[in-house]
Order: sequence, then structure tokens, then C-alpha cells
Amino acid sequence: MCNARLFSAAFTILAFSQCSSAYVERAEAGPDYLVQGEYRGAATGFAAQVIARGNGTFELVLFPGGLPGDGWNGVAPLRAVGARAGDASIRFSKSPLRAEIANGVLSVEGVDGAPAPNALSERPILKLTRIERHSPTQGLAAPPGAQVLFAQAGAAGPGLNATDGSIDERGLLAAGAESEAAFGSMQLHLEFQTPFMPDSLGQARGNSGVYLQGRYEVQVLDSFGLNPASNDCAGIYEVAAPSLNMSFPPLQWQTYDIDFEEAQFNASGEKMAPARVSVRHNGVLVQDRVAIPEPTGFGDAEAATPGRLLLQYHLDPVFYRNVWVLPR
Repeated sequence: MCNARLFSAAFTILAFSQCSSAYVERAEAGPDYLVQGEYRGAATGFAAQVIARGNGTFELVLFPGGLPGDGWNGVAPLRAVGARAGDASIRFSKSPLRAEIANGVLSVEGVDGAPAPNALSERPILKLTRIERHSPTQGLAAPPGAQVLFAQAGAAGPGLNATDGSIDERGLLAAGAESEAAFGSMQLHLEFQTPFMPDSLGQARGNSGVYLQGRYEVQVLDSFGLNPASNDCAGIYEVAAPSLNMSFPPLQWQTYDIDFEEAQFNASGEKMAPARVSVRHNGVLVQDRVAIPEPTGFGDAEAATPGRLLLQYHLDPVFYRNVWVLPR
């Protein structure tokens, strides 16, 4: 039987009731983590995401035009599954595609539209290397008038209540914290990091959530490489899928920049207009003034009063930093 929650002294590996492991330090994440990630090449017309699926297995997602938010033309990506071979390389196959990762380079053969390296090539081969993108709003400073709930340097601001959450030895805020203050319409910035959980799937893979007013959830999840759904990262939970999956791989810092408009009520307490939310995920607008008809998930009941910001604890070791709110 697995322990419900077992921490190492350095918050490195955690085991959960579903008998999977979560890694929160890159140095301890193992060889599969060094392969998972985003790949891009010069003048190839393609880019890729490689997802670790546990036990040396992977999924390749090949995007025509470039990565999501950076050139992808919207044409459905090509997907293939692969595994470690005897020579320690990773090989993928889905007719007519063949691909291999070796020495940090992803080589893809048999892709329609791939440029030939020279006139003598019978089958063009793409050469892509692993990269790491960063959100343009990472480290964004709080503007005048904002309330800093948790600083970039790891200091809790006034009005932060770490209930299930806590500040770990690295100075990061664990999921489970909420604001002491209640907010109405607001601008919110925060940065989050999901764990590396290669053996887990779906809602069991780096799950948390940003509850606006404690009522409406913007999902936090390791959704790297997936087709976006309303319960994936940057989704308005079970209301609206993000227009684009801008998820970075786990253990990379990601940003949410959220504009929230509270629901409007008349003097009799009758709701006259729903709450609305816009979300920029890693700098890209993926939710544009989406109406939220009612509380989502485990959200509190709607009322003509402000509500607290909650960073949901959902058993997984998700961490936050640089959290600030600018009331509207």
C-alpha cells in the first residue's frame, strides 16, 4: 500500500495514494526528464514536443510551422509513440514517420513538406534540438496599488494565509494558500510550477487550481502536449477550454495573467451579469472575457460580495511564486 503523502526531507520525491511519484527537483527527475521537452530547428518548418509517459516511453507531437504560440499554423499535429532502444536512444514510429532522439537531437524522417538538406536526399530528415522557452511576463513586478501576496524572493506578503500550503526550504509557496483579503474585479499575476509525474495521467498529473473569489477555477495542471480541454491547464474548469495549449513542460515556470470581472447583482440580490475572465497563459491570450455562468468545481456559492483568492491543494506538489493582485 502506498502512503497517502510521503515527503522526502528536501521535497524531492513525493509518493501518493495512486502509487505514482512526483519530482519537484530537476536533478532528481531521472533520464526521461532530460528527453521530455520542446524541440526546434533552424528553417525546418516544424517543431516538436516530447512527453514522458513513464518507464522509458514517450509521445512525440510534431507541429507544422512551429511551436504553439510561436509559429504553429493550426494544422493538426502528427503524433507518434516511442520508447528507449537498446542503444539508449528513443525511437518513434508511425507510418510513414520515423524519428529518433539521440545526444539531445531529434531526427525525424518521412514528413511531408520537410525541406531536403540537399538535392541528393531521397527522404528529407528534420533535425531539431531541445530548447526551453520562458514566459515574457515571468518575474513581472507588481504595479503601484497592487497587493503582493507572495514575493518573487519567497516572502509572504501581508494578507496571505498558508492553510494547507507552506513556504518550503527553497522559498516557494506550496499549493493550499489563500488570501486573507477578499477581492472583487481584479488583475492577477502569478507564476506556477507543476511537478514531473511521468507515471500519472489526466487530472492526477500536477493538479491545482486558481480559485477567483473562491468561486471560479482556472485550472492548473500538467497539460503539456495535449489537445486543450476545459479541465486542462488554463481552462475555465468545465466551462471553456483554452483557445491554445500554451503549457510548458513540468518543472518549468509558467505564468498566468488574469483579468477578472466580478458578477453583477442588483439591490435585491438578483444576478444581472455573470463573472467574466480573460487569461494569458505564458503571455498568450487563451481566454477572452469568457462568461462564467455559475461557480465551478468546488467553488463557493455566488453572492454580491467579494471573495478570497485560493490556490487549490489537490494532493500534488504544485508551487507558486510572485503572486500579486491589483484591485479594479
